[in-house]
Amino acid sequence: MGSIEKLELILHPESQSDFVTRIEVEALRTGPDRIMVRYLVHGYIDMLDLPSEMPTGRADDLWQRTCFEAFIRVPGDPGYIELNFSPSTKWAAYRFDAYRAEMRSAPNVLQPQYDIRRDEQSYDFLAFVELALGDAPVWSAGLSAVIEEKSGNKSFWALSHPPGAPDFHHQDCFATELRAAGQT
Repeated sequence: MGSIEKLELILHPESQSDFVTRIEVEALRTGPDRIMVRYLVHGYIDMLDLPSEMPTGRADDLWQRTCFEAFIRVPGDPGYIELNFSPSTKWAAYRFDAYRAEMRSAPNVLQPQYDIRRDEQSYDFLAFVELALGDAPVWSAGLSAVIEEKSGNKSFWALSHPPGAPDFHHQDCFATELRAAGQT
């Protein structure tokens, strides 16, 4: 198993959040093609618009509401996979050949497994997902979140932000590495 990355997401400078005080994220390669991502949202959770849990399945446009995202690629490959996880347990996986180019469903991504917990001050969202990226020893990862409040306000969070409007696909957002077991 690789080593766990415990990081904090940064609020985009052009967005605001009245009710989220901090988002922590952990990422770990639990196998050659499997990752675990955990998003821990701190703040006034009852003021957030968190879609109710539904039967797990694929769905599009999840990023338009509260959504946790992971962008994964093999270094040196311009292509990448975008994963979207909704609190509803709906999910999406897309393959891109390059920056925002040739988007299509990523068929070799298996349905995630979730563990979701909440209280008044924290929302803990854990997802395990299997990807078909091969056995590369290192993956570049961009971890991010869109948080919608009940007022309709949306805030955009990522490990790093490029200049301008929020853009989680941008090269600057691939700000951490996930290593396979035995890799340092």
